Parts: sequence; structure tokens; C-alpha cells
Amino acid sequence: MHTFLTRGNAILAYTLSVSACLTFCCFLSTVFIDYRANATLNTVKVVVKNVPDYSASREKNDLGYLTFDLQTDLTPLFNWNVKQLFLYLTAEYQTENNEFNQVVLWDKIVLRGDNAVLDFKNMNTKYYFWDDGKGLRGNKNVTLTLSWNIIPNAGLLPSVNALGSHTFAFPPEYTTLRV
Repeated sequence: MHTFLTRGNAILAYTLSVSACLTFCCFLSTVFIDYRANATLNTVKVVVKNVPDYSASREKNDLGYLTFDLQTDLTPLFNWNVKQLFLYLTAEYQTENNEFNQVVLWDKIVLRGDNAVLDFKNMNTKYYFWDDGKGLRGNKNVTLTLSWNIIPNAGLLPSVNALGSHTFAFPPEYTTLRV
């Protein structure tokens, strides 16, 4: 009547259909959750240097150096559909050369089960804060924003901005000190 392969194919097709339906239900159960959280950011030390860029042109560009404080509780963001959070701190500013500049300064991965209450004091940036010219010195409107990508078991990969940001100014003079 039906061969072993025909019966195996029917069982496999049914199993895959049920798995796809359960995955879609997993996605639907968490798609409308608000994944925003409060974050408190503050800058501790802010300096700017004019140093040579190590590209082919060898012209001098601004290099910003800052340390920051970060406090946030990301525990409510974790549910049974969230595997991990990819956090990143960005600085946004405007210069004469560019209408909109955005630089990633720091990032961190928080896994489910890790301590999701972050309380960092006097943290150094993980990446350099280069400007493609001389747009950092005296810039009075640089905004730090914490954002995260949610890595789910099933569903969309939303990018979420924290509630709260911090605006600071770079000093009007270059520093000559080693930082």
C-alpha cells in the first residue's frame, strides 16, 4: 500500500508544518511588546586632540576622547523569546562638512541569564571617536544615545533606542596631554 518512504515523508511534512506554526505563534506572542527602557548617561571627561589620520592623505583630524557613566536596568526586556541584547552607544553631531554624523563608541552583548542591570562608572569608549576633519573642537551639540538590537528565538530583529540621552560639548581648545 504505502511504502516506508511515503509514510516517512508524510510524518516529516506534518512535523515541519507544526513547527512552523509554533514558531509563528512564538513570534506573535511577543511582537507587540514595548522594548524601550530608561537609561541614564553622563560624560565624565571630555577632551579633543588634533592628530594625524593614518590614511594615505596624512592630514590631521580631530580625535575625541571621553569617559562616560551608564546606568540602566534591562531585565524587563528579557522574555522567553529574547536570546540576547546587542547594546551600542552612539554619538551624534553636526559639522560644517556633514549634516549628520553618527559614531559608535561602545558596545556590549548581554545574554539571557546575565546580569542585565548595568551600572558603569567612568567607562572608556571601546572605539575611537574620529571626525573626518576638524568638527569636534568646540562642538557644543554632541548627543550620546544608548540603543540595542533584540536577538529573538523567532521573529523580527528590532532596533530600539533607550529613553534618555545625554548632550555634551567638546572643549574649544585642543589638549596637548597624553590621554
